[in-house]
Amino acid sequence: MTTTLTPASPAGNRCRQPSSWARTTARSPRRPLTTAASYRKLTPPPRPQIIKIPSQGAKPRRQAPGGGGDGRDRGGGGQRRGGVAKSKSRRRKGASAVSVEPHRHEGVFIYRGAEDALVTLNMVPGHSVYGERRVTVTEGGVKQEYRTWNPFRSKLAAAILGGVDQIHIKPKSKVLYLGAASGTTVSHVSDIIGPDGLVYAVEFSHRAGRDLVNVAKKRTNIIPVLEDARHPLKYRMLIGMVDVIFADVAQPDQSRIVALNAHTFLRNGGHFLISIKANCIDSTASAEAVFASEVRKLQQENLKPQEQLTLEPYERDHAVVVGVYRPLPKSASK
Repeated sequence: MTTTLTPASPAGNRCRQPSSWARTTARSPRRPLTTAASYRKLTPPPRPQIIKIPSQGAKPRRQAPGGGGDGRDRGGGGQRRGGVAKSKSRRRKGASAVSVEPHRHEGVFIYRGAEDALVTLNMVPGHSVYGERRVTVTEGGVKQEYRTWNPFRSKLAAAILGGVDQIHIKPKSKVLYLGAASGTTVSHVSDIIGPDGLVYAVEFSHRAGRDLVNVAKKRTNIIPVLEDARHPLKYRMLIGMVDVIFADVAQPDQSRIVALNAHTFLRNGGHFLISIKANCIDSTASAEAVFASEVRKLQQENLKPQEQLTLEPYERDHAVVVGVYRPLPKSASK
């Protein structure tokens, strides 16, 4: 006896789902799956066609006989190598044209090259202090190494480039530097005064003082003093009489600080340079009013200002005041 199973009629029960047997038999037989993704996996993509467009004005290359290539490997490479060699020769020619000229301030020089720069003769050749660039120039068969002086990191360099008349720091001078920090400007002062001069560098911060001591280890004309410049009597046994005082302390009472150190260490007829930062003294008043107030304070302490110069564009609201302490009579100065 043969039994034939047939799926339920859709008209008999519309809500009833077909049985699993009916769902299985209703599927179509399996076929090999071929999709776009599998086709891309099986078939490697075609190589892109690279078309090299010749530069404007360049002559088209002639194809080599036989059509094997266009010969651009050797020709193009030769032109490229030739261009590099030409630029190198031009660079060597420019490097040989550098020179160093003495500045009107003794001990300071001007480097003439691809870019002009203010430089000082390096007292310790082969060593930089704060990552500055070093240049070597041959003069009379002797090589001399110079250090570039960045006016954006040194108030004294900014004053020199600004056209200050006198800095009074020259070879064999004895300088008292107040606010030496890590020794950036002090190192250039060391170059200017040379091995026969002395610079006493006073710094209160111990963190900056460590860097200053490391600079002084290689420069024998720097004597670091880690003390507060407000109390010169604390280091009076370490410092002798000096010719110049340079102050960059950026304190509200910096005029008083300079006066105290001048009364203790500066000889009669000696000179001082003070860098005044207006915002550190009075942030509410204008810079010109602050500068005038500081000049009056200096005059009350037997410090005679002779010149005032702003440090634009290197420093904002800064000025350098240059003067003389207890000027000698004209007969004695002659």
